[in-house]
Amino acid sequence: MTRIALCQIPVSEEPAANLRSAREALERAAADGADLAIFPEATLTRYGRRITDLAEPLDGPFVTGLAESARAHGLAVIAGVFEPGEGRVHNTAVAIGPGGGIEAAYRKIHLFDSFGARESELVAPGGAPVVVELAGLRIGLVTCYDIRFPELTRTLVDQGADLFAVIAAWGSGPMKEEHWVTLVRARAIENTTWVAAVGQAPNPEARDGFGIGRSMLVDPMGVVRSDLGPAPAVRTCELDPQITIATRNALPCLEHRRLPLGRS
Repeated sequence: MTRIALCQIPVSEEPAANLRSAREALERAAADGADLAIFPEATLTRYGRRITDLAEPLDGPFVTGLAESARAHGLAVIAGVFEPGEGRVHNTAVAIGPGGGIEAAYRKIHLFDSFGARESELVAPGGAPVVVELAGLRIGLVTCYDIRFPELTRTLVDQGADLFAVIAAWGSGPMKEEHWVTLVRARAIENTTWVAAVGQAPNPEARDGFGIGRSMLVDPMGVVRSDLGPAPAVRTCELDPQITIATRNALPCLEHRRLPLGRS
């Protein structure tokens, strides 16, 4: 069993305030026996033009602060940050081990140029899927809009992912919440793989519409094991690898594929 804390926190524009919130959430996760804590996309700061000024390298104060807490509590952490780039930033999911070391960094591949937004104006796309070993699992990293592209999670499962960690600052709006729930469950079902999806909680002081909550742990059969709803919360859930084995024995769809496209 692996205990995973879904850290559904609201995010402000101020990185120092967000770091304090994240460290408080890590303390709660550790007290509940979590092995891994997952935070939303853009935990460093809310989206907006200011991200180009507030972006930090991975050895900057925000990730360093998270790493200190990870080491102090002996648990692994995944969180969304912005890294400086040439002209544009990278939207990065950083994975930190229980000893405080950076184990991986995934730069978001699919940028949210939809529903009137233009993420690509500020963010440069990454180019490679990432699977990282944390808390006894091989974890495929997925960021927000990436969830709409099943070829990414299929690549991650082909690379041995036991779990997809999906971090998001999902936008509100007509049908958006329904899309989120459906897509998260679909990625679990089609890959017979656990999904831990963590979004920002709504911030009542923000007007940008990002953050609907609805963080979830979904099992390989698509059963929602935990759904946090819209309010801020830190909830620890259990991932049982025997459920993956039983599901794939009953439903060996990964073995039944006939199209070779995208397979490693």
